[in-house]
Amino acid sequence: MLPQDKLDAILARHDEVAAHLNEAADPALIVRLSKELSTIADLARQIRDYRAFDAEERQIVALVEDPVSDAEMKALAEEELAALRARHDEAEKALRIALLPRDAADDGNAILEVRAGTGGDEASLFAGDLFRMYQRYADSKGWRVEILSMSEGTVGGYKEIVAEIQGVGVYARLKFESGVHRVQRVPATEAGGRIHTSAATVAVLPEAADVDLVIDDKDLEITTMRSGGAGGQHVNKTESAVRITHVPSGLAIVVQEERSQHKNKAKALAVLRARLYDLERQKLDKERAADRRAQVGSGDRSERIRTYNFPQGRLTDHRIGLTLYKLEEIMEGPAFDDVAEALITSHQAALLAGEEA
Repeated sequence: MLPQDKLDAILARHDEVAAHLNEAADPALIVRLSKELSTIADLARQIRDYRAFDAEERQIVALVEDPVSDAEMKALAEEELAALRARHDEAEKALRIALLPRDAADDGNAILEVRAGTGGDEASLFAGDLFRMYQRYADSKGWRVEILSMSEGTVGGYKEIVAEIQGVGVYARLKFESGVHRVQRVPATEAGGRIHTSAATVAVLPEAADVDLVIDDKDLEITTMRSGGAGGQHVNKTESAVRITHVPSGLAIVVQEERSQHKNKAKALAVLRARLYDLERQKLDKERAADRRAQVGSGDRSERIRTYNFPQGRLTDHRIGLTLYKLEEIMEGPAFDDVAEALITSHQAALLAGEEA
């Protein structure tokens, strides 16, 4: 049974915010109220739909149980009742999911980090393939991808690449990607046709907003240097690369993608904020979830979370037992939604089971 008092409170707050918004004149207040209304409007609609199904079901049950109803009328009502109950159950399930506690970072941007693991050149090539998969997926969602730093592999791909992905709901769709990704395939450099196994690591960090994290300037050491890589005379003459070290944590960020020192500094600070924010979130999550058993993965980035088997065209996510034989389509980007949706659904089911236990 859904908590009716909680549903009443949500509807009351929705109506209250809507009424205040109609009367508000202060621009800052209008922005704040509009933002709150947008977060609860869909939930309020789901509550009203659920209650409408509930009321309609009671009316039909009353008709079926009414002794004066004729047999033909009861038969029609019972047939309608079965269909209505199925829709009612679906509405209740959707509402339960909507009422689950939300991760405050879900709606925001994310910092994506992909690094080559074991496997030499093949690991760098696989890291490049992974990054392009996420990039194509982001394109299909209308998100913006901006590379913050990268180190290319000797035969292609990346030893490491870090990017910011901007859009609505980026972190919610990608947050389960953190971990070790294993690939099994015949490398292009393999003359004997033997299958090799290599790996890459992925980290997805929620981008911290200014209000989420305060960094004291005195805790930062900022140095500049000449950018490496291509760039000709410009690179040799300009110290545009920036290294920012957060002294208390020892975290150091280097960004050299832009010719502007100012832009590189801003990007380095964004990555630093995301990593510090992620460290703080991990600390809080461990404290809050010490006894929680229902999770998607353990959160330990050292675990192997997924295998990409190219000879079989198979992708297997080991955390939820998901196997899909459409690897090429997934690597092209849009079909990755099947993987993301399965992980989100599994996570929601685990949370629901925890609430019902």
